[in-house]
Amino acid sequence: MTRPLTAAAKRTMLASTGWPPAADGGGSMGEEAATRSFTGKTAIVTGASRGIGLAIAQRLAAGGARVCITARHPEPLEGALASLGPGSLALEGHADDPSHRAEVLDAVVREFGGLDILVNNAGINPAYGPLETVDLAAARKIFDVNVLATLAWTQAVLVHAGLDFRARRGNVVNLSSISGEVPAPGIGLYGISKAAVAHLTRTLAVELAPEIRVNAVAPAVVKTQFARALYEGREAEVAAAYPLQRLGTPDDVAAAVCFLASADASWVTGQVLVLDGGLLNAGGLG
Repeated sequence: MTRPLTAAAKRTMLASTGWPPAADGGGSMGEEAATRSFTGKTAIVTGASRGIGLAIAQRLAAGGARVCITARHPEPLEGALASLGPGSLALEGHADDPSHRAEVLDAVVREFGGLDILVNNAGINPAYGPLETVDLAAARKIFDVNVLATLAWTQAVLVHAGLDFRARRGNVVNLSSISGEVPAPGIGLYGISKAAVAHLTRTLAVELAPEIRVNAVAPAVVKTQFARALYEGREAEVAAAYPLQRLGTPDDVAAAVCFLASADASWVTGQVLVLDGGLLNAGGLG
């Protein structure tokens, strides 16, 4: 069941172009965030109460977009909404819940009048360890959220007449992972789901062109709560494998997502942009 935030918390006002949102979520926004314009655009970012999703929403809002964010838990979602400033909306719910999707899309039509950008950021990884012992119930849930929900949100925005997504020449940006490019120890099933997202992205790009562009980003380890088990207590050791000698930040990913969603990428579709500080080229993972 989807539960909107309190009326006071989710009150929608006219967007203030150039309003600078707080940089909560990691990384300070660079100059391109201020110069890349999303004025007059509307966006949905799923899984955006913190980390990468919140950084994406903040960059879009900084560029003038009106943004709707979603997440499972109300408390961090309300704080995230406050960081976006006027013109934003937040609804609580699960990414793989059809009733949640429907309520979000109806709210976007009611408050924003249409949709230009869909960022499928929501993802989970409740399974860690080798595939030979992976819990199949957890595996199904991973695919439900990471893969099928990504497809379902895309399908939903296409068929919702009030959004005019196709007529507005909408953009979809999905979140894949470098674990979907090469095997990653301990997170094999998550990587398989992200490989599916990458291929889903390429296939949708072909099917939905020329009206709609579909791209994805594939980050390596990013300093978020979601990924902290991969680096916590040994960040310097993990970062040493990266040619750029550091882990990613949410804003590194947000900058790439906003490029792909912008007019600057108008001749880019079906691409999976690897964001890894040079790790794969240096023979990392596997």
